[in-house]
This record gives sequence, structure tokens and C-alpha cells, in this order.
Amino acid sequence: MVCRRRRIVLLITVILNPSLILCINQEGAFLLQAKLGLDDPNAVLADWNPSDATPCNWNGVVCDSAAGSVLSLDLSSSSLSGPFPAVLCRLEHLSFISFYDNFINSSLLEDDLGLCKSLEHLDLAQNYITGALPKRLADLPNLKYLDLTGNNFSGIIPDSFGAFSKLEVLSLVENLLEGTIPAFLGNVSTLRQLNLSYNPFSPGRIPPELGNLTNLEVLWLTETNLVGEIPDSLGRLDRLTDLDLAYNWLTGWIPSSLTKLTNAVQIELYNNSFIGELPSHGWSNMTALRRLDASMNHLTGTIPAELCDLPLESLNLYQNNLRGELPDGIANSPNLYELRLFQNKLSGRLPQNLGKASPLRWIDVSTNNFSGLIPETLCLNGALEELLLIENSFSGSIPATMAVCRSLVRVRLGHNALSGEVPAGFWGLPHVSLLELSGNLLSGGIAKNIAGASNLSRLILSGNNFSGDLPEEIGFVATLLEISASDNKLMGSLPGSVQNLEQLVKLDLHNNELSGKIPSGIHAWKKLNELNLANNEFSGEIPDGIGDLPVLNYLDLSGNHFSGKIPIGLQNLKLNQLNLSNNHLSGDIPPLYAKKMYRESFLGNPGLCGAIDGLCNSRYGFKNQSYVWLLRSLFLFAGLVFVVGVTCFYRKYRQFKKADRSIEKSKWTLMSFHKLGFSENEIFDALDEDNIIGSGSSGKVYKVVLSSGETVAVKRLWGRPKLADDDVEKGTLQTDGFEAEVETLGKIRHKNIVKLWCCCTAKDCKLLVYEYMPNGSLGDLLHSTKSGLLDWPIRFKVAMDAAEGLSYLHHDCAPPIVHRDVKTNNILLDAEYSARVADFGVAKVVGKNANSGDKSMSVIAGSCGYIAPEYAYTMRVNEKSDIYSFGIVLLELVTGKLPVDPEFGEKDLVRWVRTTLDQKGVDHAIDPKLDLSFKNEICRVLNLGLLCTSPLPINRPSMRRVVKMLQEIGDHNGHKAAGKDGNLTPYYYEDGEEPSEHGSGGGSAA
Repeated sequence: MVCRRRRIVLLITVILNPSLILCINQEGAFLLQAKLGLDDPNAVLADWNPSDATPCNWNGVVCDSAAGSVLSLDLSSSSLSGPFPAVLCRLEHLSFISFYDNFINSSLLEDDLGLCKSLEHLDLAQNYITGALPKRLADLPNLKYLDLTGNNFSGIIPDSFGAFSKLEVLSLVENLLEGTIPAFLGNVSTLRQLNLSYNPFSPGRIPPELGNLTNLEVLWLTETNLVGEIPDSLGRLDRLTDLDLAYNWLTGWIPSSLTKLTNAVQIELYNNSFIGELPSHGWSNMTALRRLDASMNHLTGTIPAELCDLPLESLNLYQNNLRGELPDGIANSPNLYELRLFQNKLSGRLPQNLGKASPLRWIDVSTNNFSGLIPETLCLNGALEELLLIENSFSGSIPATMAVCRSLVRVRLGHNALSGEVPAGFWGLPHVSLLELSGNLLSGGIAKNIAGASNLSRLILSGNNFSGDLPEEIGFVATLLEISASDNKLMGSLPGSVQNLEQLVKLDLHNNELSGKIPSGIHAWKKLNELNLANNEFSGEIPDGIGDLPVLNYLDLSGNHFSGKIPIGLQNLKLNQLNLSNNHLSGDIPPLYAKKMYRESFLGNPGLCGAIDGLCNSRYGFKNQSYVWLLRSLFLFAGLVFVVGVTCFYRKYRQFKKADRSIEKSKWTLMSFHKLGFSENEIFDALDEDNIIGSGSSGKVYKVVLSSGETVAVKRLWGRPKLADDDVEKGTLQTDGFEAEVETLGKIRHKNIVKLWCCCTAKDCKLLVYEYMPNGSLGDLLHSTKSGLLDWPIRFKVAMDAAEGLSYLHHDCAPPIVHRDVKTNNILLDAEYSARVADFGVAKVVGKNANSGDKSMSVIAGSCGYIAPEYAYTMRVNEKSDIYSFGIVLLELVTGKLPVDPEFGEKDLVRWVRTTLDQKGVDHAIDPKLDLSFKNEICRVLNLGLLCTSPLPINRPSMRRVVKMLQEIGDHNGHKAAGKDGNLTPYYYEDGEEPSEHGSGGGSAA
């Protein structure tokens, strides 16, 4: 609104004071006309003043010092919006235009661009321009640089693009271009850079004609749906320095002709489908090759020795089927900093001088068949950060040189045959965050200098022969999240200092020889999720403080010498696993656990008594009681049985007389997914009309308050399928979602997925018992008179919680799960406004063939306004459909609008937001109930919502990436998608593989 007022003021000023326009030269007048067509929320054009005689001092304008003509206009990253100002083409000497990273929209008009005869450099990257690529761009006689990266151009590359006369850089990265990569681009002989990556081209081969571009230095064809073999003609590109063919479907060998690229410094071929061996001949010709990435393929054969004789800087061949040994020549590369060969079938020894001649930083050879000693020279130059050797057959001891490698950050040596003691200094390396030594034959104790490991978060030592006491100093490592040292020979007591580890999430010390008492101060472990001290020699009483650990869900203290009573506070825990068996516990079992389902959790404790068959031992109960007391008890028991019998008969008679009784308890089958603190009878007795809190076409939802004081929600589904309103319009029958709900939620354990306690089934009725969400659904709260309760911090928290829940479904479940009905009404809020994703009645797992023939995935699912647009041309769905729906949820959180509203006319929420941003500005799109002091964060979430609702699925980020972007927004640490030089840094990584462990994407054994 502010920028619109500025434009009106400028227009009125010019109209009322025509003398001002006479003060400025003609070129300044053209620039002012361009300003009138742009929204300028950050006032970057504020100094474009019509009273100036010349525009040469205006922001972004560069003039010829002699003639005063405008030569360059650079308004990059200025948040400008509106159509491209074609009036700029009237500036006769303008040779440079950059609107990089703005909100320029609409289409580029053919006739207007044809007037830019002096233009040499045009950068419109990272905007919102739509439509076809303008054919007349090729008519610009002086154009050398054309960057249209990161827009929404569609259609095919026009034939005229083969007629550029001087073009050196053509970048069309990350658009919506169709067709195949055209052969006529091989006619533009002046090209030095050709960047076509990240476009949904139709399947096609690399045009052999590209080999005619003998001046080409950079060729990017990443993720362009390439098929077939790499043409030999690329070997003619003798100036090529950067070849990127990643994320395609290329087959065949790496052609020997590429070895003639003697100036090549970077070749990236990862994540293709190459089949065959790396050619052993020709590598010696590539004397300048510095970086080779052929990872994530199906390469076979050995690594050529000639390749390893080159002065490589980075060698990435991971996730292939390579075999044989790593040639010794790799150790002679003077600049080698990265070596990633994980997940192959390589064998033999690592070159023993590896790292001696080079500043090696990252080495990952995990999941191979390497054997022999770990080279002592890996950190000789003091640069090694990641040492990942898991799942091999390395033997011998950990080199003493590693004890002084202070640059190390991640160390994973697990599942080898390493032996001997760990060098003392190795325990206290200051920057190591992960130290994994599990599954070896290592011995000795944990050194006291572990206190110096100030950045250590995970200490994994399980399955070795470590002995001695846990040092007191381990409690001084405040960053520790996990201590796993099971299956060793540790002894002594837990040091009292461990209670200082307030960040601890997991403590697993089972199968050792530890003794003594558990420190009483463990109530400080507020983040502890798993405590496993089984099969040790611990004694004393179980501390009451365990019941105060709010997120503990795994507790195993079995096989020890604990005595005394079970703390009643254990009933406060939400445990998935409880095992107190084989101790010396006595007294009554807490009522919550005094049930048959927990019987095995208490076996081997002769002194325990409770309402569980076989746990009361007569030595502790009846043996010392008098005969008179026994007779009295028998009479009292008989009288009690009589009274209970009469009462039960009367109640049964009343039930028999009650004709409209809808539930026959004897016919119900109970299936639990967590340890329950209630019986099915408590649920049945509360299913009356007074407790209904919601209803739909499939049944009703009840609020049930249990005798323990806990509240649950019960969804009652009728057995016969019904037609939902939406299904009537679609002409499809709604199937019973009970099985999908049970199958999905029964195996899920995540804090942002609603918990399914149990299910009950009968012939004509089915019940699902969930945890109760006091604040109901996000949709009901957001679109009601109570929406004012949802301030921006709460809305952002809800967005983060829901994103983490969906990310768990997409990336951490095996196989992945697609929810298919993500909407605000299926996001529930607890008392603290933490969000849970709910309603999995139409959820589906995604198998290998889910997108190619799985009919169950072809049934229309979802709710109006949330369904991804690809339903219009395909009935198959995947995780990207959930991401679109989640984008709608983000837009609802920002705008406060419904996804479909009469206010929008024929538009939906996405088109309404885009139109509002274009025509009125962002302030008109934000919910007026929100505090605009959070405007920067709100705008970023709005942009993320628009990214998630991109019409093309390939342009939507993965849910794991969405979570990371939300975290960055919360930290006020955003980033751009591309640099001004046109070199794209991908804004997102597909399916959760942002470089972390291994730099170039893809998972690892590490």
C-alpha cells in the first residue's frame, strides 16, 4: 500500500508540475516511467527524483561519464514486483540489465524486447516470469549473457535460440521447459556456458551436436530427463571445465572420448544408471582433471589406476558396484581433500601413505570389504574432519596419530575388527561430535580426558571389551545426547556427575558389570527418552525421580538387584517399554501397571503383589496369617461373592430390558498398540450422546474421561461404507478407512503424529481410541471467533510440528507413508498448542510401484481446496501431493483465509494469494489479526507456502527440506537459490538428501 501511494504521488507530481519533467533528460524520463510500473516496498527507487537533471546518480544506474548516457541498470535483490518494464529498451545505449532476485511477473513481450539493440547482458534470474521463451531474444545482435534461471517459463526452447550470433552464456535453469533438449543449440558456436538443469524435459538423449560447441567451458544438464548413452562427440569440447549430467537416466560406459578433455577440472555424473566398467585407458590424457563424481550409479569393474595417478582433488564413486582395490596412486595426489567410496564392493588395504601428501578432509569408505590397518597418515596434514570407515574388516589398533588429530569432527569406525586400547588423547578431541567405535574388539577403559571433548554429543561404544569404571569426568561433557556402551565389561557405580547431563536423550549401559545405586538427581534428565540399565549389578531402590522424566518412553532395569517398592510415580510416564523383571522388588504394583498385559514386566520379583495371576508369593502373603483370620476371610469372601452376584444379575437384567443398547460387549475384540491404563468397558460405558464432540459421514467422535482422570477421544466408525458428500460429487464410493487408520497409526511413534491407543471391533461397529487433543483441530480454531488465540509464534510452532510429523511419514518410515488428506482440520492441537497430524483413513504406503500401477493410489483422496493440481492429469499421487496440501496449510496460517471461499470468486487460495501479492502487496495477504512485528518471518513462511504449492511437483521441496527451511526461518537465517553469476545452488534437495555426511547428496552407511 505504501509503495502504491508513492507511485500515485509521483504521477500527480509529474502531472501538476510538468516543468519538473523538463528538468530531467529523456533517459531519466524513461526510467521514471519504468518506476511507475513497479511496486517498491523497500523504497530502493526513492532517490529516482524527477527534479534531477540526470539519472546518473540514481540507485542502480550507471552512466557513460563522457556522454551521460545510461549504460547499466542493476536492481538485483530489491524486492521489486510488477511486469518487466519494456520501456527500458528505449534507452539507446543501455547494455546491462539485471533484475536478479525480485518479484518480476507476467510474461516477456516479444515486440518490446526486440528494441533492446544495445543489450549485452540480461539477468532476470529468480523471478516469477511466466509464458513461453521470447523468440525475438535471438534477434538482439549484441547479446552475450542471458540468464533466466528460476522462473516459470514453459513450453519448448524456440528454434530461434539456435541463431544467437554472440551469445556466450545461456542459463535456463529451474524452469518448466518441455520437449527435449534441441540439437540446434549446437549451432551457437560462441557459447561458453550452457546451463539447462532442473527442467522437466521429455525423455531424450544428449544431442551429439553439442560437441560442436568448441568454446564451451561449462555444460549443465542436471536432472533434465536424459536417457541413452553419453555421446562421444562431447570429447571434442577440449575447453570444457565443468560437466554436470547428474540425476538423469543415462546408460552405458563413461565414453573414452571424455578422457581427451585435458582441461576438464570437474565431471559430475552421479545418480545416473551407468552400466559397465570405468575404462582403464585414456585417463592419463586428462592431466588437468581435478574432480570426478560418478557416484550413485551402477558402475562395475575396478577403479582404474590411471585415474588415481591424476592430481585429483575430489573423487566421488560411492553407491556403485565397484570391486577390486583402491590404487596406491591416489595417495600421491597433492591436493586430494575428498575421497568418498562408500557402498561398493571394494577390498584390499587402503594405501598406507594416504593423506601424507594431501590435505585430506573427508574420507568415507564405509560398507565395503576393506581390510588391514588404518593408515597412520590420514591426518598427517591436520585437516581431517570426517573419518567414516564403518562396516568393513579393518583390523589392528586405532593409530596413535589420531589422538592428536584435533580437526576431527565425525568419527565412525564401527563394525570392523579393531582391537587394543584406544589412544588416550582420542577420547578428548575437542571438536568431535560423534564418536562411534561399536562392534569391534577394543579394550581398556574410557580415559579421564574425555572431559576435553567439549563438542561430543554421541558416544557409541557398544559391543566391545571396554572395562573399568565410568570416569567422573564423563559428566562434565555437557553436550552429550547419547551414551551407548552396552555389551562391554564396565564396572563400578554410575558417577554422580552423570546427573549433570541435562541434554541426555539416551543412556544404554545394559549387559555390563555396573553396580551401586542410581544417582538420585536423575530428575534433571528432562530430555531422556531411553534408559536401559538391564543385566548389571545395580542395587538399592528405584529412584522416585524416574517418574518425573517427562519424555521417557523406554525403561529397562531388569536383571539387577533393585529392592523396595516400585515408585508410584512411574504411573506418570508414557512408556512403550517397561521391564523391571528379575530384581528383588516387593510390595504392591502401581495400579496402572497391575494388569495382565504387564505381567512379563514384573516376573522374577518374589515379593511383588498385585492383581496379576502368579505374581503373589505365598511366603510373603498368607503363610504367616492365622487360621482364624483365614476362615473369617473365606466367610467374608463368600458374602461378597453373593452380593456381587446379585448386583451383577440385576445389572444384566436391566441391560437385557434395554432394547436400544447398541454395543454388545461380549462380541468386541480389543487390539492395543500401547500399554493401556484403562479397560474397554470404560470406553463402552461412556459412548452416549452427551459426550459427542464431533461427527461426520463415517461416524461420531466422543470425549471419554477415564476413571484415572485421563481423557481420550473415541472415533466410532460404522461397518457399512457410506457415501461422503465429496464422494457423491466425485462419483466414488468412500471405502472403510478403519484398516488404513489402524495399519498406519498402529506402527507409528512420533511426537507430532496423533497416538492411537487401541482399537475395538465388532460386527457392525468399530472404535478407534486416540489421545485427546483439548484444543481441537487447527481448522476449527483458525477459522472461528477464537482465531485471535493463535498469535504468530503459536502458528509458526504449529507449522513446524506438522512439518516434522509429515517429514517423519515421508522420510523415516519404511516404506514411506503418504497421508493424502493433509488439511487444517486434520492437524490437532494439545493443551500447549503442540500439533499432531491425524486422520489416516486414506493414507497409503509408497512401495516401489506406487507410481506405476498401484490402483489403490489412483483413487481420488483429499479435500476440496487441498488437492494438488496434478490430479487433473494423473490419478497417481506421491509425497509431493502431501507437500502441496501442506503449502495450503501454510497459506491458511499466514492469511487466515479458507482454502476455498466465495470471496475468491473462481480462484482458490493459492491464486488469490498470488493475485493479491501482484496487485496489492503483501500487507493485504497477511491475516490482520497477526502482529506485523513478525512480518519478516511471516513473509518467509508465505514464500515457502507458495513454493510448496508450485503447480509442477518437481519444483516442490521435500518435507525434510521444508523442515530445514522452517528452522532457518525461525533462526532468521535465510539463503538465496542462486548467485548472480548464474551458478545455481539448488534451493532444495530432492527427497531428503541435502549434503551433510557426504557433501554431494545421497545417503550413506555413515
